Amino acid sequence: MSIEHIKYIPDRNLSSHSQFVFMDAGKETIHQLYGTRVAVLAGDFMFAQSSWFLANLENLEVIKLISQVIKDFASGEIKQASGLFNSDITLEEYLLKSYYKTASLTSASTKAAAIFSGVSSSICDQMYEYGRNLGLSFQVVDDILDFTQSAEQLGKPAASDLVKGNLTAPVIFALEKEPELRDIIDSEFTEDGSLEKAIELIHKCGGIKRAQDLAKEKADLAIQNLQCLPPSKFRSSLEGMVMYNLERID
Repeated sequence: MSIEHIKYIPDRNLSSHSQFVFMDAGKETIHQLYGTRVAVLAGDFMFAQSSWFLANLENLEVIKLISQVIKDFASGEIKQASGLFNSDITLEEYLLKSYYKTASLTSASTKAAAIFSGVSSSICDQMYEYGRNLGLSFQVVDDILDFTQSAEQLGKPAASDLVKGNLTAPVIFALEKEPELRDIIDSEFTEDGSLEKAIELIHKCGGIKRAQDLAKEKADLAIQNLQCLPPSKFRSSLEGMVMYNLERID
């Protein structure tokens, strides 16, 4: 196995360190195969490598843009860690955290590509919004799958975010309609069967459906952002990315 065959993701199990996974979902992670020490060293290597590539871009605006993503990642992790089992979390707080943890990278990447293409600042801004809305839609879809797919499909235990107290869109929507769910979350699932009951309530109260609507809403905004570009196979490819993401919950 070479370094080219693995992908970096923020680790949710190794404290503040990083881990690597195969490109196919559900595969074993590097820390499972080779241990935490190797996973952390691999993360350090990839971080150093990416920093080197960033410095060699020789475009100060893009360097600042991507550097902000690193700050956003840390902010997202702090927000998540400080809000576990907080049943008062609002949708706006959830979306902000999702921006920091996911959409910041996609929005910075799409704007950076626009900057390098030499287009106008207004198009650069629209491409930033495209990346932002695509990233938010992607995160919401991921959070839906946590409740609708099996552990084998996910490559991790189902509802793992909920177990750890990370309340996502389906939970937030369900909390608006079901007071019992709040009591269960506040108890941090200490009673037997409480997790299963919480998952049942989330489905029953329409939390999944409303989260699907949110993912589609962000996807529609991303498609609208692309109207700043002339029709072409390139714009079609960017639109295709948005639709491919939504197909994961069809």
